[in-house]
Amino acid sequence: LQILVTILNMNDNSPMFKQTNFTEVVPEDTKVNTTIVAREVLSASDADLDTIFYELATIVPGTDGYFAIKGVNNPEIYLQKALDYEKFKLTTLLLYARDRPVDSTETTNTATTTINIFIEQADTKSPWFLPCTFINMDNSICISSPYTGRVNISEMSTEPLILEPGPIYAIDPDYTLNEKIVYSIVGGDTDKVFSVDADTGNLTMNKVATSPDSYLLQVMATQVNNIQKYSVASVEIKVVNKSNYPPYFESRIYNGTVFVGLAPRSFVFQAGDPSSPLMITAVDEDFPNV
Repeated sequence: LQILVTILNMNDNSPMFKQTNFTEVVPEDTKVNTTIVAREVLSASDADLDTIFYELATIVPGTDGYFAIKGVNNPEIYLQKALDYEKFKLTTLLLYARDRPVDSTETTNTATTTINIFIEQADTKSPWFLPCTFINMDNSICISSPYTGRVNISEMSTEPLILEPGPIYAIDPDYTLNEKIVYSIVGGDTDKVFSVDADTGNLTMNKVATSPDSYLLQVMATQVNNIQKYSVASVEIKVVNKSNYPPYFESRIYNGTVFVGLAPRSFVFQAGDPSSPLMITAVDEDFPNV
């Protein structure tokens, strides 16, 4: 009597990853669609020889949508959306491997591996002149106001010029890199009256200003490692007559008279002379004819 015995393969083994924990460092300027973790590294095996179905989940709030897998049967992880170091610096992904489709009613065995992604800041931003004001919610764009200062006509200053709202100063907003910045005047100084210190940004005079016209300088801040990373700020220098005397009031005390019931913006009259409006005047000996 011949008996034929057929052994049926039961689904009694769970899929297995080669590792249960991965760590990847991803530069901030990585191009979209770039592979982050290869299929060969993430593929799971199943002793039952079942087809493996994959699913990727993000567990860090606010980092959804940046990473994805190529397909339900292909666990290769790729970059789906451009990164921004200012938005998040790390995230954690969970990759599930199942031996049945997600919506299957059959008994399903599942394996999980964790992928820790660390974002590495890249040199993506040009220098910012300070102080500056952020113009968007994620603080990725900062706009500075023009610098202003003044010099006396026909007078040479040997000290760095005092500017408002502060000295010329720029930073590398990619702060973990903090590349060195140098300064130069690139416009508005045809007579070479001014110079800027390449390292400090201090603005000084080369010679006296002989014209009462203002100077509108263009000062450029450039990263030493990449001249294409630069910003330009405006510096307005007004040329004025030297002031030796402070202004002063012609009288220490002024007395005036007002009448009950007057409408707003009515004149205040001189005390003792209700027909003459009260005049408060100041003089400056630097301008005797004014």
